[in-house]
Amino acid sequence: MLAKGTTGLIVVDIQGKLARLVHDSESFISHCEKLIKAAQTLALPIIYLEQNPDKLGSTIEEVHSLLAPLEAIEKFTFNACEATEFRAAVQAESQVTTWLVCGIEAHICVYQTAIGLLDRGYDVHLVSDCVSSRTQTNKQLGITALMNKGVAITGLEMCLYELVKDCRAPEFRSILGLIR
Repeated sequence: MLAKGTTGLIVVDIQGKLARLVHDSESFISHCEKLIKAAQTLALPIIYLEQNPDKLGSTIEEVHSLLAPLEAIEKFTFNACEATEFRAAVQAESQVTTWLVCGIEAHICVYQTAIGLLDRGYDVHLVSDCVSSRTQTNKQLGITALMNKGVAITGLEMCLYELVKDCRAPEFRSILGLIR
């Protein structure tokens, strides 16, 4: 089960034109916005990534504005765990044993980063309605491959209710407002 005190969020490459070209982009972006707002409400650590931003563009404005004043970690490897700055950011969150992962593309950077985290001993939960790829087939391929490798598959509502745990929790009303 997810726990607020030991869970963080990694936002992978929601940037440039690609963010608008992925399968069901409007829903994907909307779900990611809700996940980020909920993570902030729950005071979860958040790390966000940009793949080669000079070529692919920066994080889309609706996501970037939510994440400010955090700065994106620039990477060039598909597996963010191969980037020194990302490894340092993950290690700096010493209380985090579980990472929620969202972003694009499910079968490339999300897949490789999630496997990299898993290989480093973290519990990894892929938020399935907060990932996408250019095609539905590749999104499903990424999700299935991660599930087969031992990554937990969750959804936006499922992970948020798991983190809140109790309808009397002070964050419950805010979280409920995001997902209704």
